[in-house]
Amino acid sequence: MSGIIAVSGVAGDSTATVIGAMIVAPLSVPILGVGLGITVGSGRLVGRSLLVVTAGAVVVVLLGFLVSQALPNPTDVLANSQVVGRTSPRLIDLTAALATGLAGAVAITRRDVGDVLPGVAIAISLVPPLAVVGVCLGSGAPTLALGAFVLFASNMIAMIITATLVLVLTGYAHEAGAGAARRGRAYAVLAAALVVVAVPMVVNSLTSLWAEQIADAARRWLTGVPGAQVTEVTLHGGTATVQIRAPQDLPPIGTLQDSVDALIPWDPRVVVVHTVGTRVTG
Repeated sequence: MSGIIAVSGVAGDSTATVIGAMIVAPLSVPILGVGLGITVGSGRLVGRSLLVVTAGAVVVVLLGFLVSQALPNPTDVLANSQVVGRTSPRLIDLTAALATGLAGAVAITRRDVGDVLPGVAIAISLVPPLAVVGVCLGSGAPTLALGAFVLFASNMIAMIITATLVLVLTGYAHEAGAGAARRGRAYAVLAAALVVVAVPMVVNSLTSLWAEQIADAARRWLTGVPGAQVTEVTLHGGTATVQIRAPQDLPPIGTLQDSVDALIPWDPRVVVVHTVGTRVTG
């Protein structure tokens, strides 16, 4: 049901509907179960919990894929806010996931703070990224789907790490007599998984920072052009695309290229998309 709600919210670009899917959040319980299994040294519990998470993830992705096939114009869906906001995760998203996972882990160990769980479910965002994965795959955008999956994976790993940490600190490992060697191997796997998801998030964070710097350089470049406006800047590999709306000719692009070369280490090629026009208000 959470998957159906999430896919509907993503396809309809409805934030309220997507939040509803977050509150249902059925995947949070088995993910926390993985942390408990690691803490007590129960491979069976870890395996069962991962099986439930995997099965749930497959179902949500499949729902998103099927719904995308019924959409009249999938390109419009790829441009809506629910998709765009979940296909390029940054390092700050991982930081938020770690803090949210910590709150959720504390909530399951203490009955007096259980009221925070709905907030945790909204903040950790498990099902909506999977819905975006399915929609993007069905719309022919595998790169965007990968970005959404990285967001889900980072949230899941963050929750497992924080749940394990809290459960170890509260004495569950000692009570269960879990072996230190077994827990050590599990910690190593979690650390490796965290690094794997953190790398693309760091890259996205730097790309966003550099894109903003390029936008600032473009605005300075347009200082002498009345009515000129930088509408969007994208940075993909070796190309920086600057979209500009201006009513007249632009300054020499070589000047902007020199500014970008001074900002970005690998000197990307600057492409300017000039839309002739101006903003008119009534």
